[in-house]
Amino acid sequence: MADISLGVLMSSVRLAPEAAAFYTAQSVFSGPGALTARYADLPTDPARLARVARDLIIHRLEGDAFGYDIPQDRLHNDAETRYIDDILRIITARNDAPLTQHRDPGDRFVGICRDIALLHCSFLRHAGIPARIRSGFADYFDTDGFHGDHVVTEYWDERRGWRLADAELTDPAIAAQHRIDFDPMDVPRDRFLIAGSAWRSIRAGEADPRTFGLRLPGLSLLGEPFVAGNMRLDLAALNGTETLLWDIWGPGSGENEQLTDAMIELYDQVADVTGDEADFAAARKLFTEHDGLRTPRKVLCLAAFNGPSEVVLRGC
Repeated sequence: MADISLGVLMSSVRLAPEAAAFYTAQSVFSGPGALTARYADLPTDPARLARVARDLIIHRLEGDAFGYDIPQDRLHNDAETRYIDDILRIITARNDAPLTQHRDPGDRFVGICRDIALLHCSFLRHAGIPARIRSGFADYFDTDGFHGDHVVTEYWDERRGWRLADAELTDPAIAAQHRIDFDPMDVPRDRFLIAGSAWRSIRAGEADPRTFGLRLPGLSLLGEPFVAGNMRLDLAALNGTETLLWDIWGPGSGENEQLTDAMIELYDQVADVTGDEADFAAARKLFTEHDGLRTPRKVLCLAAFNGPSEVVLRGC
């Protein structure tokens, strides 16, 4: 009887056809474009694809971890690359081997968590596996209860539904450095809080807003305005618009701008459709019909090294 019940439970997990089609299709940002042929030899297993993506990119804060002195031009410019086809051009220009071949740090793209997650997402979509990137906050890079700004991949498992995967942790040395005690292909949802879930916890008084944000040497961005911006990015990504994390637009995005009651009410709505059980139809409707939430054709890019600039996005 137990086996029958388990089988019924597993068989009941279904993804709506329109959502499956949407998250299997490449976006303007995730598509390999003219370099699609480079995907021909990729595996189809999600875990193996995560490791391939990880071995093509070094996080721009990982130089010491890999014993690699990252050149300043790569540190400043690589992570300003928005589109996977451009990322692939940089990778293959540095080493023209098949993508499945492990790269030394000097042959890798120098990016951030968003780039690793989006490349993994691109690989999954190519393999016919519905996937999307999610913006939120991880507690496993800090030991003091802080939830740091982070991006992971969410992919569809036919037995268990949507699962979080952090390809960045598939390198054993990086996992050991952060004392990771879970499967990177099944990140617990209490260790990575999707932005909408973080917002709801803060609004319910269950979490301290000062424990969510970004902490870097000389820079701290904390609290509700940062979480709101993260939700805006997450809603866009759910709609196939996977911008850079420092591309900004919409309500509350101005420098030192405080959230008004109207903005808080709006982000309450965003949280309702972008949590762990993201409502595909509702997320599409809110994004496409709200001028302040929909990503405009031109965004303000607040690049950490290269400074602010206005950028026209492809396809928006």
